[in-house]
Amino acid sequence: MDGVDGVDRVPEIVQFGARPYVALRGKVAMDGISAFADRLREVIDWLAAREIAPNDAPFFKYDEVDMESELVMEIGFPVDDVHTGEGEIVTGVIPAGRYVTVTHHGHPDGLRDATHDLLVWADEQGLEWDADGDRWVARLEVYRSDPREVPDLNDWDTDLQFKLKD
Repeated sequence: MDGVDGVDRVPEIVQFGARPYVALRGKVAMDGISAFADRLREVIDWLAAREIAPNDAPFFKYDEVDMESELVMEIGFPVDDVHTGEGEIVTGVIPAGRYVTVTHHGHPDGLRDATHDLLVWADEQGLEWDADGDRWVARLEVYRSDPREVPDLNDWDTDLQFKLKD
């Protein structure tokens, strides 16, 4: 995978601690992800109104992945403490554990291929995901590039972080 299709390096297995978060949750068709992503501002405004600061980059969390139908996903930010959501804003904790992670450099349109490559690589390594069919415990895209600082989407860095079964 090294250097192929926007992937900068070979995937690694990384241990992460538990990460509280605040997010917007929704059911989204594959062609509706961009429109749903545009609603990240709602999370930013909710956090700002409560004087809660994100402690890392925004993420997309894919809870159910059915490529033929719709996705259940959350878009949000990790925060320092567990909070209580309201309305469409949800809170939770991304669980601690071992994650396969790799960085995709390039336009977000390339994430589908990068995800495919990561899944194939993990299968070749004999790794087992913390998932039950289409339902994932933690399957994340972490958007490391701030669009105000990196306006060209082709220069974005996005980390894929998929939880392994304990």
